[in-house]
Amino acid sequence: MASPTLVNLLNFNQAQLAEYFTGIGEKPFRAKQMMRWMHHFGILELDQMTDIAKVLREKLRQQASFTLPEVQLEQISDDGTRKWLIGTDTANSIETVFIPEDDRGTLCISSQVGCALECTFCSTGRQGFNRNLSVSEIIGQLWIANQSLRQAEGYNQLFASDRIISNVVMMGMGEPLANYDNVVTAMQIMLDDSAYGLSRRRVTLSTSGLVPAMDKLKEDCPVALAVSLHAPNDALRDEIVPINKKYPIKALMAACERYLVKAPRDFVTFEYVMLDGINDSLTHAQQLLEVVRDIPCKFNLIPFNPFPNSGYGTSHPMQVRAFRDHLMQAGYVVTVRKTRGDDIDAACGQLAGKVLDKTKRTQKTISIQAAS
Repeated sequence: MASPTLVNLLNFNQAQLAEYFTGIGEKPFRAKQMMRWMHHFGILELDQMTDIAKVLREKLRQQASFTLPEVQLEQISDDGTRKWLIGTDTANSIETVFIPEDDRGTLCISSQVGCALECTFCSTGRQGFNRNLSVSEIIGQLWIANQSLRQAEGYNQLFASDRIISNVVMMGMGEPLANYDNVVTAMQIMLDDSAYGLSRRRVTLSTSGLVPAMDKLKEDCPVALAVSLHAPNDALRDEIVPINKKYPIKALMAACERYLVKAPRDFVTFEYVMLDGINDSLTHAQQLLEVVRDIPCKFNLIPFNPFPNSGYGTSHPMQVRAFRDHLMQAGYVVTVRKTRGDDIDAACGQLAGKVLDKTKRTQKTISIQAAS
């Protein structure tokens, strides 16, 4: 007789846990207790959960599990950036990055194994797509990073509080809104005061522009919004961000305007990778101003981080400054993202992990290169 499948409690937010406990004949308040043990304290051993009745602990031992993805490698950059290679199964792995700064610690979390959107300048996109991550694989990245950083020498001295990770950005491998249900559940755990207690203003979701999902997110779990724009007109964006063919810039801007009604911040951040000779001219900057004129926003300019056979170059620093200054002269807040962790391939656009590509994109690329 086959043994019953154990229920992974790390896949549940507090409401789902309450439903689970009710279903096994327990009081729903057990959900809050379990959230605190699993996420606030980082305890996954039942015998250490001292306010959980012994009878219930034994019941959970028979029915439930606390299964995390496995850390395969941890790397530390010269600038203090940390990257974890995390195995999600025998064939695939993802990457998670922690960026320490003087006033914050930001964790960049992945949502998919690979990405199906095929943005041409992104190393993750070039690898193809395998599958969505489960809730436990998404929130597990935060759990793993929390525990690792708490044990790392010196981190308690760097931060005034014991919350080393103060900000989370859903900007790692994958398009978060293409894994909507699991990402939203994971973010609800991040926001839960019994778990990680992060502010909605300090959890940011970055999307390439899945308009219907943006509208749904506004109602279900509004967090800070970043939009990967990267081009100021449809012709260019169709080429480098192909999802634009389905949801063009005008529709995307309208969705941004709707989102701001319930957003925790009163602006959208537009991310813009600077590609030499492709999207970095002052003409492009002026077009960008015209595109966003009705949207309260700020800009985050991202110098392109090269990877093998990308086909793109990094915009010259003087060109980046000229582009920035043009936007700032129009009254916008503009930041130029510092390149962090590039010595361990942890910079923006470089996350790759290991993807068993179900889209066969890698093979198609090789065939095209061979033919040419």
